[in-house]
Amino acid sequence: MKLTREVLHRMPKVLLHDHLDGGLRPTTVIDLAGEYGIELPTTDEADLEKWFHEGAMVGNLTQYLQGFAATTSVMQHTDAIERVAEEMIEDVAADGVVYVETRFSPLFHREAGLRYDQVVEAVIKGLERGRENHGVRWGLVICAMRSMDPMTSLEMAELAVAFRSRGVVGFDLAGDEMGHPPKDHLDAFHFVQRENFNITVHAGEAFGKESIWQALQYCGAHRIGHGTRLREDLFLDHGRVAGIGSLAGYVLDKRIPIEICLTSNLHTGAARSYADHPFRYFFDKRFRVTLNTDNRLMSDVSMTSEYEVAVNEYGLDFNDLEKISINSMKSSFLPYNQRLSVIYDTLKPGFARLRESLGMAPLSTSPAAL
Repeated sequence: MKLTREVLHRMPKVLLHDHLDGGLRPTTVIDLAGEYGIELPTTDEADLEKWFHEGAMVGNLTQYLQGFAATTSVMQHTDAIERVAEEMIEDVAADGVVYVETRFSPLFHREAGLRYDQVVEAVIKGLERGRENHGVRWGLVICAMRSMDPMTSLEMAELAVAFRSRGVVGFDLAGDEMGHPPKDHLDAFHFVQRENFNITVHAGEAFGKESIWQALQYCGAHRIGHGTRLREDLFLDHGRVAGIGSLAGYVLDKRIPIEICLTSNLHTGAARSYADHPFRYFFDKRFRVTLNTDNRLMSDVSMTSEYEVAVNEYGLDFNDLEKISINSMKSSFLPYNQRLSVIYDTLKPGFARLRESLGMAPLSTSPAAL
């Protein structure tokens, strides 16, 4: 059957890689800027949205990240941070998301004098209010930044672990990869490992497969953010995978999830086009791939639109997308029993109801996630 945008919108989805400060509503940016006396490039909603989108579509990660100066500037007070977090839950709920892991760095929210713990508390308060109103379960990932002092990364790691009982589910290293290898931040990663906590690392987006190797073998990453440059470890012959190198083989064999963000990868230059993106190779070879938005405002994306790209550009069908949703939930940082609860109480019944409403024959079993 034809997978229309309306059908894709109705699918229950899991989102693992979404930046809180990359998904604000333009109206919220304008409102908060007015409230706190912050100057913006424009106060016209359509023009501001266009400004963010055009700034993202430059094919360069360093320039892509510049738009975050505007969004973080309006997230310096607890009420503003709470509002952004609650609206994020409302927006992804409207997109069919049933579980989301959002990430951010408290480092960028202290200009008005907030402490790190106050920043995290504000995000959690907004997320929880969103869950109560819209039913979307959430996890929070705390980010350190590659370009900053490694001791600051250790502080972020300690902060993440300190809030693990409040909904923080993992630790991440984000920012420009060029000249900032993840192994510079080993103290932070080793602390997280000793605390039996979860690690994801932005790697293989703006730098080669060596960045992915470091994230895995030095930093102990449980998931890889983006991972686009892992294609450098695939041996292609006339558009088909003829062989897999040791690094890609390790990722495949160990079922290490790859947090793929198709549209964002085009905007940052990680891939030249959808046809150039390695997603199809990864999916065909049964890597543990997930689909994600990265930055909903900057890249003008939703989970529905990313699913639409997967269908139109790579030929994925209904069962494929259900498999990706289940794989994504299996790859989340929630405790095991909670992951099972979302899969068996929400995802599988949701896809079964959608099949029935579309007149599709029920499956004896749902597509096996790998």
